[in-house]
Amino acid sequence: MSHSSIIESEEHTALRAAVAALGRRHGRGYDRETLWREAGKLGYLGVNLPEEYGGGGGGITELSLVLEELGGAGCPLLLMVVSPAICGTVISRFGTDEQKRRWLPGLADGSLTMAFGITEPDAGSNSHRITTTARRDGDDWVLNGRKVFISGVDLADATLVVGRTEDARTGSLKPCLFIVPRDTEGFHRSLIEMELHAVEKQFELVLDDVRLPADALVGDEDAGLLQLFAGLNPERIMTAAFALGMGRYALDRAVEYAKTRQVWKEPIGAHQAIAHPLAQAHIELELARLMMRKAAHLYDAGDDTGAGEAANMAKYAAGEACVRAVDQAVHTLGGNGLTREYGLASLITAARVARIAPVSREMILNYVSHQSLGLPKSY
Repeated sequence: MSHSSIIESEEHTALRAAVAALGRRHGRGYDRETLWREAGKLGYLGVNLPEEYGGGGGGITELSLVLEELGGAGCPLLLMVVSPAICGTVISRFGTDEQKRRWLPGLADGSLTMAFGITEPDAGSNSHRITTTARRDGDDWVLNGRKVFISGVDLADATLVVGRTEDARTGSLKPCLFIVPRDTEGFHRSLIEMELHAVEKQFELVLDDVRLPADALVGDEDAGLLQLFAGLNPERIMTAAFALGMGRYALDRAVEYAKTRQVWKEPIGAHQAIAHPLAQAHIELELARLMMRKAAHLYDAGDDTGAGEAANMAKYAAGEACVRAVDQAVHTLGGNGLTREYGLASLITAARVARIAPVSREMILNYVSHQSLGLPKSY
């Protein structure tokens, strides 16, 4: 067994190379829809979904690898974090046979996409404060509430909305998840203008007496947090992959530049003030990547608790490594780092996303101090 196969199997290395080649063909100026369709047709979007529903039968390990390599080529598909990773996972783990038949084949081949609505204007990272409520009316459910910073709602065929049953308004959160088709009456969206050059737009959602049939509920209304976190751990692992891809892309551009740009006698990359920070950025990205693999491995092995800790740590490490790699890359290029031609300046804002979403680095530090270290809670 070679050293590399202990960390990554030959199949994974081959998948990585194939996805990287696809990414290079599309590059930084990619058309999202074309790339999404092609990645779907090649089976990359659904590598984590069950084979019987058209998926690849793999796990988050494979899916995170796909997103990381597309990001490394400059063309990350942000909706991979949401559609196959969160929604696909939740439906394949908790959905009815009918829900699986209806959604999974399309989520796997990319012909259907699903957004994910959890964040609320007044709750932020505190998912225990969700106020979107679902009440029963005969056989139907009626949803009311607001969501904010929901990615890609305009592109998605439906949104998986996290609410709470009305009788669980008080006391501990009992989340319930509903599939809300895009054109459902009372389901309104408005665009949030972002200082972010991303293909996917962000929306505020208003659910105004949204009436849904009984089978819109995914899983059991009382299954509670287990169901929700089945989707949130993959989200953190995929956010780490997104950050790693972006960090690698920025670092690669900076290294290319440092090898060829000459101001005095030798290329600027010969100066340690340029070389060392790039080497540090590379080390930090590699460390974060190892933690992401650990988290994906634990999740795929069914260790939800272990995966929760590792996924939070991976997301934290990758976010920090990405921000530093982008910052150093821009700095390496000097004035050119701020030009549109080199395309790195827009990553300064984009890199911050990995620190803030889907949960801030401070909330991860809270998680680690309470859960991993057993320190008392501050809230």
